[in-house]
Amino acid sequence: MRALLSSILLSLPAVLSGADSNPPPTFANVAYGTHPRQVMDVWKAESAKPAPVVFHIHGGGWVKGDKREVKEVSAYLTAGISVVSINYRYSTQAQETGVMPPVEWPVHDAAQALQFVRSKAGEWNLDKKRIAATGASAGACSSLWLAFHDDLADPSNSDPVARESTRLLCAAVEIAQTSLDPLLLKEWTPNSRYGGHAFGLMDPKDLKTRDTRFAEFLERRSEFLPWIREYSPMEHASAGDPPVYLFYPAAPSIGQDQRDPTHTANFGVKLKETLDGLHLACELVYPGAPEVKHPTVESYLIDTLTH
Repeated sequence: MRALLSSILLSLPAVLSGADSNPPPTFANVAYGTHPRQVMDVWKAESAKPAPVVFHIHGGGWVKGDKREVKEVSAYLTAGISVVSINYRYSTQAQETGVMPPVEWPVHDAAQALQFVRSKAGEWNLDKKRIAATGASAGACSSLWLAFHDDLADPSNSDPVARESTRLLCAAVEIAQTSLDPLLLKEWTPNSRYGGHAFGLMDPKDLKTRDTRFAEFLERRSEFLPWIREYSPMEHASAGDPPVYLFYPAAPSIGQDQRDPTHTANFGVKLKETLDGLHLACELVYPGAPEVKHPTVESYLIDTLTH
């Protein structure tokens, strides 16, 4: 089933992985902003003390997808873990309104939603200090960006939500893009094609154009470099960052074309090299990976959040 994950994500919203087996949320479509897509579903765990939280960000390249894609909600609730799954504004919507780079909207919406969840900790019986981000593909990239980025809390802001932290206990993700630097992507995986749309290189009215301008993206890299450095998760990794778990359904092969270059484990290998150099914990899982402690994202999150 996991081997099909990348193809499933590319066909969303036709398939909503995990949606059919999840219980109804405790609170549905809770607004954390004013846009129709700035909403979240919340499942509250039965707990005598504040519950840890799985914070889910859906995939779909930041151009499609839905919060209903969250998986294993029942398993988390049974373990005493509450679950939040968010929608966010698409990069195409940002691009159509002139926001540059378009990736700013989905990534910063994730941060705002996380702050909103923390602001509700007392009301929803949540443990602010034990929040883990998860997601697949673009949702994984956003999760890792939150994990490594400096805290976006604004202590002097009059809005109490904006004063909340964006830091995480950990992140556990699937098929993550760990960098949006076309030069690195080309070096790691020669047939790379992903990333340019995050910086406006697509027709926002035609999703089929999303991955068609990689050569231009590479040629114009110097122009986009400040944005690349801001929105590539591994650019922000530094000492003291939380541990991460990375799952990929196929083994890596650095420097070789990949069947699915957008979701290759090459991303994970290179992030792990960076994190190892910083002495940060990183569990990288793929078929044949050595020393696998947690075979799934769910097992890692339950173990980490409950111990």
